[in-house]
Amino acid sequence: MAAQCCCRKAPGPEAAPARPPPEPPPALDVASASSAQLFRLRHLQLGLELRPDARELAGCLVLELCALRPAPRALVLDAHPALRLHSAAFRRAPADEAPCAFAFPTCGPRPQPPPLPAFPETPGAEPACCPLSFRLDPFTDYGSSLTVTLPPELQAHQPFQVILRYTSTDAPAIWWLEPELTYGNAKPFVFTQGHSVCNRSFFPCFDTPAVKCTYSAVVKAPLGVQVLMSATQSTYVEEEGVYHFHMEHPVPAYLVALVAGDLKPADIGPRSRVWAEPCLLPTATNKLSGAVEQWLSAAERLYGPYMWGRYDIVFLPPSFPIVAMENPCLTFIISSILESDEFLVIDVIHEVAHSWFGNAVTNATWEEMWLSEGLATYAQRRITTETYGAAFTCLETAFRLDALHRQMRLLGEDSPVSKLQVKLEPGVNPSHLMNLFTYEKGYCFVYYLSQLCGDPQRFDEFLRAYVERFKFTSVVAQDLLDSFLSFFPELKEQSVDCRAGLEFERWLNATGPPLAEPDLSQGSSLTRPVEALFQLWTAEPLDQAAASASAIDISKWRTFQTALFLDRLLDGSPLPQEVVMSLSKCYSSLLDSMNAEIRIRWLQIVVRNYYYPDLHRVRRFLESQMSRMYTIPLYEDLCTGALKSFALEVFCQTQGRLHPNLRRTIQQILSQGLGPSTEPGSEPGSAGTARDSDSPALLLGDEAPGSTISLRDVNVSA
Repeated sequence: MAAQCCCRKAPGPEAAPARPPPEPPPALDVASASSAQLFRLRHLQLGLELRPDARELAGCLVLELCALRPAPRALVLDAHPALRLHSAAFRRAPADEAPCAFAFPTCGPRPQPPPLPAFPETPGAEPACCPLSFRLDPFTDYGSSLTVTLPPELQAHQPFQVILRYTSTDAPAIWWLEPELTYGNAKPFVFTQGHSVCNRSFFPCFDTPAVKCTYSAVVKAPLGVQVLMSATQSTYVEEEGVYHFHMEHPVPAYLVALVAGDLKPADIGPRSRVWAEPCLLPTATNKLSGAVEQWLSAAERLYGPYMWGRYDIVFLPPSFPIVAMENPCLTFIISSILESDEFLVIDVIHEVAHSWFGNAVTNATWEEMWLSEGLATYAQRRITTETYGAAFTCLETAFRLDALHRQMRLLGEDSPVSKLQVKLEPGVNPSHLMNLFTYEKGYCFVYYLSQLCGDPQRFDEFLRAYVERFKFTSVVAQDLLDSFLSFFPELKEQSVDCRAGLEFERWLNATGPPLAEPDLSQGSSLTRPVEALFQLWTAEPLDQAAASASAIDISKWRTFQTALFLDRLLDGSPLPQEVVMSLSKCYSSLLDSMNAEIRIRWLQIVVRNYYYPDLHRVRRFLESQMSRMYTIPLYEDLCTGALKSFALEVFCQTQGRLHPNLRRTIQQILSQGLGPSTEPGSEPGSAGTARDSDSPALLLGDEAPGSTISLRDVNVSA
């Protein structure tokens, strides 16, 4: 569990203390080609230049390292074929810099890093550098290994630097958007998405959550482009025309994030602001003003001080491939969610919770992603209970658990991805493991632990102590469970970890649904009307049922109630045509005026039941949407039957407004069952699907077009 090293001036001979024993090396990660277990990464510095016209990023990376053993032959980093490495160099640390010390939890703060070397176009600026040989080798379809030969006389624990100059083109971590793919249509836009293993195409790194370090960056961008990064400090030096960033706390590589474009800020609280394109800023401000501070304060009461300084939010164009990403200090969230108030609230609170669970305390391997997502989901629901009451929390939980059981029916109870401790086979992209089991089965296990101690407040105290002990490190499940039993010795004496049928080991390694689920009776005032309405529509005779159902005014329902009702209808599809006709008569116009989360569910009912009178609403919806989360599910449904030609017609009319990655994914969906020479929308000789295999965060159905699981069935934030 790597953490930051502290480097201070060496004491005099008479005061030299014994060197603290080194921490254990990072857990081996089959998704990483790196030699992280042989080195201590102290800090990384990035010098970046954004070149939107060429869709290229030029970089200079300085890694500050210590070898844990004498004379390592080489440093191996995670990289990607999209990276073109120009040079590698070695530089010794200053003579007065102390060897690495490893007692991170008790040592003082690291000094401010030295200024970054010059930008990539001015080679040779670093003094006392010697060139190093390097090679790039294949590793998996989502990355490469970069081997850099080191000087043979390198001593253990002696700080040194490796300096790499590179350019990155067509990288899966870096999403370049033409102006027409933004809301303002005025300036180019770029953002990065590192989860889970994409940032190796952003910069060479130890791309494993087991390794954390501080970082700093200098970024040069075209004039008029605002640059933001996931950093605790940021400044813009106008005379230099560059942005300076510094992250003072250790983070894993996947949480280093950048966004640049026509972005404007607005304060929404004492330590929070939103960033958005100018036309979106008023809406974003109105939706979140005052609320984020309320959520942060509730989280602090539960889990201790917020440790990242600021909590800002940037709203990204619809091309953002997931709903939200918990980058420290700067949550990335898709702007499409702004129209769905309750989903916006839940998604932002979930990312707030990640500030403690995921960012401060991180899963050491992707095989135990539930340690971040399950705990963050539990914390999210504790925050919503404190803020909005138990009934709303139970409704949202019922909605998500309903989706979990839907996924279970599709996958089967023996699916290995339903385990909390999933075995990641070599070559498999860890993003493929990100599903509702990670979130909801993980949440159910954490909820079960909270019930064992008998008092949610006592469990909050445990989680607060857990964060305090492990903050800025990476953990495995045994760390959490050992800490739990140590905090509650009476439970350890009762051997609660070995209760028949509910053994901790079984929770972690059994396939299938959660071994126990929470009591959601406090939400019955909200869930009972949903169940009653659904039962009416499946009752006989239809005319009496429709008359009774029409007396229920769903326009006054919460979004999660309406979404849960429509999901139940989707589960029952195909429905009798007379039922669909009556549903349309009762609800179609009303639902068409609601938010996109509601509309897409109704339109999926229309498509799955071949209800042609409402097909024009499907066309209008797809013509207005550029987001993966609101297009892929409909195209998947359209292409499973007789409506494929309709889907092809709509796609041909709208593809110019879609991001190339999304366009290629839809082309794959449309091509299922067609000959290879008839791929829709492709030009003669085009690569077609050149980057789909390593496009970031293509979750489940999205990563495998034509699978039986759609994004709508498993829609989750990061």
